Amino acid sequence: MSQADLKSQLNNLIQAQALDSEIYLLEREKQSKPEEIKAFDVAFESKKQRLAELEKAVLDLQKQKKDEELNFAAKEENSRKMQGQLFALKTNKEYQTMLQQINDCKADGSVIEDKILQIMVQVDKVKSDIDTEKKGLQEQEKIFNAEKNKVQMRVKEIDDRLSQLNAQRKKAILDIDPKIVAQYEKILSNRDGLAIVTVKNSSCQGCNMFVPPQVINLIKMYEHIVFCEMCNRILYIDDAGYGE
Repeated sequence: MSQADLKSQLNNLIQAQALDSEIYLLEREKQSKPEEIKAFDVAFESKKQRLAELEKAVLDLQKQKKDEELNFAAKEENSRKMQGQLFALKTNKEYQTMLQQINDCKADGSVIEDKILQIMVQVDKVKSDIDTEKKGLQEQEKIFNAEKNKVQMRVKEIDDRLSQLNAQRKKAILDIDPKIVAQYEKILSNRDGLAIVTVKNSSCQGCNMFVPPQVINLIKMYEHIVFCEMCNRILYIDDAGYGE
């Protein structure tokens, strides 16, 4: 391969690298988007879980209220039965004992009534919290959906740009020796999307390793591709001037 031909191919490779660098960054950004959407979904599910817990709390309280109401009804029924038995008692002692039992039953009923009222207050409080949570959830859903739409729109923008870049890349590598392209792409995949770098101030701009003068001379001769001894990237000298 002639010096001019290799230089021309390296120039094309540099153009391809510029495209590949943008492609690499866009691909990485695109790969992160599903996690962003997942984060929105997780956050929203967490909000929904709070609402579900409140709704369950209301059901539990309503069950407690029903149980207490049944308990209260049983106390009242028992009290009525004992009152009906009062006049059938033969001794004053029996009468006083029954009367005490009736009073105890009524006292228990009063305690149960207080419990029922407390539960009703709790139910009202939790229902109010549910209404507040539902309104907040609706607002959060709007926000989450808007953010997810932004992410999805960005993914579409990335896809459109990647389509353009890949078309340009095909043209850029069209006149490059397939063997050189294969070497380049192997390095590209192993070196975070950066396969060809310039040498500046006697340093590889890929890994900052010192590049000896004899290696720089080899690069300038364009007799064959020169690789960095440390990072194995392809090296070139900027036409604007080395280290100037």
